Amino acid sequence: MTTLSRRRFLTISASTLAVPAFAMDAPIASWSGTAMGASASMQLQGVTPEVAAPIFAGVEQELGRLENIFSLYRPDSELSRLNQTGHLKNPAPELLEVLSLCDALHHSSGGAFDPSIQPYWQALARRAPEPELVQARGLIGWENVRFDPRSVRFEKGPGMALTLNGVAQGAVTDRIAALLRAQGLQDVMVNMGEISARGNRRGAGGWTAGIATPEGRVVHRVTLQDRAIATSSPRGMMINPDLGVGHILDALGQAPQRGLVSVTAPTAALADGLSTALCLLDDQAAELALRAHPTAELVYSA
Repeated sequence: MTTLSRRRFLTISASTLAVPAFAMDAPIASWSGTAMGASASMQLQGVTPEVAAPIFAGVEQELGRLENIFSLYRPDSELSRLNQTGHLKNPAPELLEVLSLCDALHHSSGGAFDPSIQPYWQALARRAPEPELVQARGLIGWENVRFDPRSVRFEKGPGMALTLNGVAQGAVTDRIAALLRAQGLQDVMVNMGEISARGNRRGAGGWTAGIATPEGRVVHRVTLQDRAIATSSPRGMMINPDLGVGHILDALGQAPQRGLVSVTAPTAALADGLSTALCLLDDQAAELALRAHPTAELVYSA
């Protein structure tokens, strides 16, 4: 069985600046539903339901807008249209920003991190025969992706395609955290698998995040204040359990070097992408990658 998404939840907690820690009498507004293809919940402290309603609506709208850019499962998203035709005119600024980060991660990882792995990922997931796997590997090549404000285009194909799952979820997390701060909510935690923690949790000194194995065992805890954390594990989703192949693939054809990696960074997008990349790198290569991103920190590796 292949699980199509390792993202199973979205939780958002936020409060106004005026609400002290552990204020039991402060109003709380809650929302639950579905967002980004996953169960979602939001809780805002110090905000009445009437005030919270347009904030919840704004978050839903923004999530939908971003999904229309990055989703591999919406056939009309920008990423899906690019993969279908090999060309996309007038890409959204958010897409260009993520592609630029992917380019930086590709180079800092020595080419191991490569979003053009998608055709090979799909071939492995459907248990394609060896000739198809060889053909799919031949489509990998970040150097054949060109992008600027006018267009994104593939210079190899047909069949070339991108996945942005190693970065885009973090980028969405950053956008939602920024939206809530813009609404006057000062202490914000957005958890979409990647976590963005802003403020100091109503005077409590920050937010505590647990680092867990794919089985759910917490192995380490960190305190975050105006920082993000992402944890990646090749075993977090098995695309071909019979062969022991997880969802994080090395474009150079090497086996993952680490089973669990957590990275903190100023943005969830960088933490997300770098935690994915570091799963593929040995100690020496990981050190070089971290030097290229000096604002990030490796906080757990196993």
